[in-house]
Amino acid sequence: MPFDSHPFSISRRSLLGQLALAGSAWAAPAAWGQSGRAANPDGRLVLVFLRGAYDGLSALVPYADRNYYQLRPNIAIAAPDGSAQTALALDSTFALHPALSPLLPLWQQGVLAVLPAAGSPDPTRSHFDAQHHWELGSPRKSSASQGWMNHLASLKAPRSDSGADKPGALGVGEANPFILAGPAPVQRVPRGQAATQKGALNNERTRDSVLKLYGGEDSLSQAFRAGAQSRAQTAQTLNENDMGAMPMMAGDRQEMLAANNGAPPARGLLLDAQYLGTLMRQNRRLRLGFLSAGGWDTHANQGASTGTLANNLASLAQALLQLRQDFSQPHDVVVVCSEFGRTSAENGTRGTDHGRGNALWLMGNKVQGGRWHGQWTGLAPGDLNEGRDLPVHHDFRGVLAQVLKASQGLNLTELEALFPGLVWDRDLDELMRTA
Repeated sequence: MPFDSHPFSISRRSLLGQLALAGSAWAAPAAWGQSGRAANPDGRLVLVFLRGAYDGLSALVPYADRNYYQLRPNIAIAAPDGSAQTALALDSTFALHPALSPLLPLWQQGVLAVLPAAGSPDPTRSHFDAQHHWELGSPRKSSASQGWMNHLASLKAPRSDSGADKPGALGVGEANPFILAGPAPVQRVPRGQAATQKGALNNERTRDSVLKLYGGEDSLSQAFRAGAQSRAQTAQTLNENDMGAMPMMAGDRQEMLAANNGAPPARGLLLDAQYLGTLMRQNRRLRLGFLSAGGWDTHANQGASTGTLANNLASLAQALLQLRQDFSQPHDVVVVCSEFGRTSAENGTRGTDHGRGNALWLMGNKVQGGRWHGQWTGLAPGDLNEGRDLPVHHDFRGVLAQVLKASQGLNLTELEALFPGLVWDRDLDELMRTA
């Protein structure tokens, strides 16, 4: 049954009642037991958010569906034929965009998987609203003060007083992503070469003057000193690891598209991924990482095997290879997602418009990789949402719940607190390895 027909809200008492029924479709995984954690893994979670709604139907090419080529006469990725300009076959249904070819070995190794039609149950086509829902972890809710990754950081914080005020989550590249907003301490790192600079406080006279100004014990002064120290330590760590010697990235565009919501261009993902890996290796307390990239809102001149989207996908592939190098411990998982997908048909300017369901990628040793998961109903007109988009067969919260259970050891109670209205998706029970 497509996910769109599932209920999106259910009371906790009702849910627990259903879980108690033997053989219920919503029965909790047996590994959880009654109330404890499923396990106590030490995995690290990295989430890569592609702001602007990337085109999953170009990244994951449904080449076996003839409707794909009818819907996209100019921008479809050619079916696999072994040449460099065509897709790379993954199985008899899907293929990989040629710009993502560096990821093919990860698929073959069984550590890369994809859900072809996942997303948010909220039907909005607003970038801002959809991104907010993803970062809040609660679709159809617009007001809150805490992002779900900040909430997760508080759940995973040390239980003792010692070190409890130190960051457990790290965000690189984006100034203030809402997913990290909240009371739990978070380390934020500027994008690109700015991360290796200590800022104005690197000047001794300026530093002395400012630190005297914020020398008190009030909360503002303490927060300022902590932030200044964090930036200095970050710059020192990156420079000690020769990160400052990397070539300067091309200058950012003067005006970012509103869909980017402050995220840097995709071409900077590799450098930001290197920063994130370096800092999380140096500080094992940092268990959660966030990266984002903009430039995925391809309404015009999207391109096919080459062009704007292909360039972004190539940058993404290199960043994911870097993340695989740094996050390959048994319980580490990398998630790649976007606020929604794009229309199945190309538009009049050889681009695509805002859609619904989208391809969501997972990478890690705990992932049942080398295959796609969940439902796929194809691109026939009667199978599309509103006759134009991929349907959302799987709520992103159901996907993340599987990931967090396997990589972070969260139990059902913690997952419900993290994602209000969560319904366990039994169709995804084979998404993660149990051993």
